[in-house]
Amino acid sequence: NCANDGGPFSPERTAGLPVTPLIRLCFRSGKSESEMVAWVTRQAGLISYLGTNDLREVKRRIAAGDSEARLVFVAMCYQIAKEIGAMATVLKGDLDAIVLTGGLAFDEELVTDLKERVGWISLVLAYPGGEELEAMNSAVLRLKNGEEAEKEYV
Repeated sequence: NCANDGGPFSPERTAGLPVTPLIRLCFRSGKSESEMVAWVTRQAGLISYLGTNDLREVKRRIAAGDSEARLVFVAMCYQIAKEIGAMATVLKGDLDAIVLTGGLAFDEELVTDLKERVGWISLVLAYPGGEELEAMNSAVLRLKNGEEAEKEYV
């Protein structure tokens, strides 16, 4: 999904927002267009709920008994699973795998939760870290070199 324009909330992004309240906020906030874009793409999500974009900090709070941090973590897992389910429906369930990437994929509890929620749809793979661009580049090279067949997802 394009995290800047929808999907689940993340460490810094808002996720889907109700349109009418968002329009009201834009007009009433006094913020410029660039400030509003910065807000929904870099100052929302975990940051707006818990004051941090670091999931490790959220997990430390949960371990220390912070029920609000636990609630936000569960909500984020729920929203990620909901987005995966939405994408699976438009693909008519024809998935080779569900791939979790980025920094959040380092968290074993998050990965386990998502596997429990969406593992019935397809195989769930976790590739922690930020190598998404390298992986896409490698895939294009494999296609270009005839090492892999192109797949069309409609």
